[in-house]
Amino acid sequence: MKTPRQLVSHLFTRSGIVFMQLLAALPLPLVRAMGVALGWLLYILAAPRRRVVDTNLRLCFPERPEGERQALARQTFVFFAQAWLDRSWLWHGHPDKLRRRLQLKGALTELDGEQPVVLFAPHFVGLDAGWAALTQQLPRAFTTIYTDQANKLLDRWILRGRRRFANARLFGRAEGVQPIISALRAGQPLYLLPDMNFGPEESVFVPFYGVDAATVPSLSRFAKLGRARVVPVVTRMTATGYEVEVMTAWTDVPSADFVADTALMNARLQNYINTMPAQYYWVHKRFKSRPDGEPSIY
Repeated sequence: MKTPRQLVSHLFTRSGIVFMQLLAALPLPLVRAMGVALGWLLYILAAPRRRVVDTNLRLCFPERPEGERQALARQTFVFFAQAWLDRSWLWHGHPDKLRRRLQLKGALTELDGEQPVVLFAPHFVGLDAGWAALTQQLPRAFTTIYTDQANKLLDRWILRGRRRFANARLFGRAEGVQPIISALRAGQPLYLLPDMNFGPEESVFVPFYGVDAATVPSLSRFAKLGRARVVPVVTRMTATGYEVEVMTAWTDVPSADFVADTALMNARLQNYINTMPAQYYWVHKRFKSRPDGEPSIY
């Protein structure tokens, strides 16, 4: 039997899912306008998370004036909120609506055939839109790695949304790397999100905007174990939906040095971020883990 607290949480989650199902039918400009309002509300009320964003931007863009960084922080919260509400139509909208709003572009021939491919998908707010576009519009079976949510009702809803199209396969972190490698070698591209801080035990410290950042070296390692090419995929939110750009494969990753590969990944990620800095996931404590002897940043 659920406790009163669990019942309230269940009811709140259920109501939120129903709200998202209803939201899917609304015109995109209205959904985005609601995202602006929600983003401003989060910016005002979520003070601890706002401090995380402010700290990240100060470390990564010290050359920018304070007022410019504050404007960038506000834009970050708005894009974050808009992307979250967009999951309504991504996971519940008619498939034709997704085809109109999700534009695949770039070096799509990099995904032809059955050659093993690791897709480097940085943490821009459009991550779920990029995943939906690939799994809906391309014939290959794509895989990715999923972290279970503590709220089981929310967990089922997210999994159902990300498995919406037949070409989507999600591996839980507890399953280990072997089934991921097997799928990769079998020709199922891996949609990989390695630009986060998962703690020093799983990471190497390499520069990110000139600051040592604990970064998982999984891009290099999966590419090497899977005998795969690395193809970046960057998703940009637009007024009409999202543009999902498939870029040309990297010819110098993986190398014999996974630390050098990870540093190169961060350097190239910076170039992507600089084209749309407000759409990056600055709400994450990217510099939480510090090298031995360095004080906490947050």
